[in-house]
Amino acid sequence: MKTIQELVRKNISSLKPYSSARDEYKELSDGMIFLDANENPFDNGVNRYPDPQQTAVKLELSKIKNIPTNQILLGNGSDEVLDLIFRAFCEPGKDNIISLPPTYGMYSVLANINNIEIFNVLLNDKFQPDVEGILKVATNNSKLLFLCSPNNPTGNSFDNSQVETLLKSFDGLVVIDEAYIDFSSENSWLDRLDEFPNLIVTQTLSKAYGMAGIRLGVCYASEEVIAILNKIKPPYNVNELTQQKALVGLLNQDKVRKEIEIILEERNLLIAKLHTISFIEKVYPTSANFVLVKVDDGTKRYSQLIAKGIVIRNRSSQPLCDNTLRFTVGTTNENIKLIKALNEI
Repeated sequence: MKTIQELVRKNISSLKPYSSARDEYKELSDGMIFLDANENPFDNGVNRYPDPQQTAVKLELSKIKNIPTNQILLGNGSDEVLDLIFRAFCEPGKDNIISLPPTYGMYSVLANINNIEIFNVLLNDKFQPDVEGILKVATNNSKLLFLCSPNNPTGNSFDNSQVETLLKSFDGLVVIDEAYIDFSSENSWLDRLDEFPNLIVTQTLSKAYGMAGIRLGVCYASEEVIAILNKIKPPYNVNELTQQKALVGLLNQDKVRKEIEIILEERNLLIAKLHTISFIEKVYPTSANFVLVKVDDGTKRYSQLIAKGIVIRNRSSQPLCDNTLRFTVGTTNENIKLIKALNEI
């Protein structure tokens, strides 16, 4: 197994990060006069640069997840976190990553942006990783393996034994995207973060926390990996308003738990109703806040729902997803309207 220092790009390993004004002086004590960052001096709540290390948010996440703050990195959405991982570990025009379609499309987009070759290994017919196929295509330049679990758009979680095999056998970093983990009965891989130095777990406040609009993604990894990512992240990548709003949401765990409970109840009710719709041929198992279904004609049914004012996602263009539609679990009223529309068409 390669060490982290063997995986990181050489120019990143030797990089001296930018030092911002708030990196050089961190004590924001009352009574101090700050004339160091060329800020507008007139207080309006956001005239000062935000904490570049998002200390208060990380401290709260550390309590909730039982992960030290030096193993946490925050980004402007999970997409920035993923991009930082690419930029730190993948040499453009030389290295490659492995993705498992059908899955979240940004892995491929970010690979293309960063000029990184993509090896796609399709999931099997049960939407589980093809472990043998993954290890077979991996080369000495395979730096990242992306596992989205629960997976988008299929909704299922990956088998723990298969993931463990990949963590032990893949000679690069394994990035487990847990955007939907709060809706799953499976344990997060955060519980085993210290067992695998090549494990990176990403989560988000966009789903269960209901804060997609503030764009806050979270990366958990070894202290060594986080230190590397901190070297290349923009100094003020998470703005002040996002930090404030995130802290409010993190401090209100009762509200989060209650909303998850409601979503799971509504998911079960929605699944039961979807089984009664004549043109739905299959309802796939889900551990997320959405349901994937196979229909007789995906494009036709998608257009019919649009005409009734209901926007869902047509996933028919994705590998292994012919004529499939993805329904996000909405409110009780929204789900009732969806079922009514499905029955009418």
